[in-house]
Amino acid sequence: MEQLLTVYITVVEKENFTRAAEALHMTQPAVSQYIQTLERTMGTRLLERNNKQVVMNKAGEIVFHYAKEIMGSYSQMQKLVDDLMNKAGGRLAIGASYTFGEYILPHIVAFLKSRYPLIKPKITIANTTRISEWVAIRQLDIGIVDGEVKHKNLKVEPFAEDKMYVVVSHRHALADRSDVKVSDLQNETWIVREATSGSRQATEQLFTQLGFYPERIMEFGSTQIIKESVEAGLGISLLSHCTLQKDISFGTLKVLKLNFTPFFRKFSYVRQATPFSTKAAEVFIEILKRNEGFPAFFCNTWGCEQ
Repeated sequence: MEQLLTVYITVVEKENFTRAAEALHMTQPAVSQYIQTLERTMGTRLLERNNKQVVMNKAGEIVFHYAKEIMGSYSQMQKLVDDLMNKAGGRLAIGASYTFGEYILPHIVAFLKSRYPLIKPKITIANTTRISEWVAIRQLDIGIVDGEVKHKNLKVEPFAEDKMYVVVSHRHALADRSDVKVSDLQNETWIVREATSGSRQATEQLFTQLGFYPERIMEFGSTQIIKESVEAGLGISLLSHCTLQKDISFGTLKVLKLNFTPFFRKFSYVRQATPFSTKAAEVFIEILKRNEGFPAFFCNTWGCEQ
């Protein structure tokens, strides 16, 4: 069954029998035979075929979803057994939301590699919701998120705090004012992340805290685009101090002087709610808990080992 599922997953992802055969180092007839065997086992057709590509039908989508989960569990089982006799090593699939993944995680991975050279990290960056979903179906070993996660199959543990500030362009009328009021912010255009991101959750919480919801909102899918948009004068935003170091030092963005900021939120790691984990995952989690390898701008704020 393992080989059947591996072939099926590859065909679906490549959308073509020939490309799947090349990736699997098999002949195309052999790939077709595996798919036919799986379809007979399932008792139904899974793929619709044409001259250019293959696509899943509804039954195929169900099988693909569970095939990914089954193969993830199989891989995890194999890694755990291997760990019994070996040092921490092997593949470690780490997912992170954009703020942590783009500005902090590279420093931690460099520290991890210096201490545990046998570990081979694979990094995926996405929003909080997607990272959590991929951990739940075992496509990722560990996820790092900056928003609230509730999932019965996941264990969520905070390990660090983040500070967030309202920022504007250095040319903005509010940039150098020391008497900014809530009403001033209410009338601004707010530039925010998509609804499934942790940064958007934090921004929505700030709106609730201040007792207003902006009439004008612009939504973008990455922090870098938001910073560029704020600098261009399109609006204002709530951003993590982790993302602002260069912009503040270059003078392109200004942090507003407000009595209700910084706004605090937590970084958390998520993993499968199971008593078993690989040595690679365990050492990575310990690094997070001790805040080891964190960049200087983070450590100067909170205090941690670098």
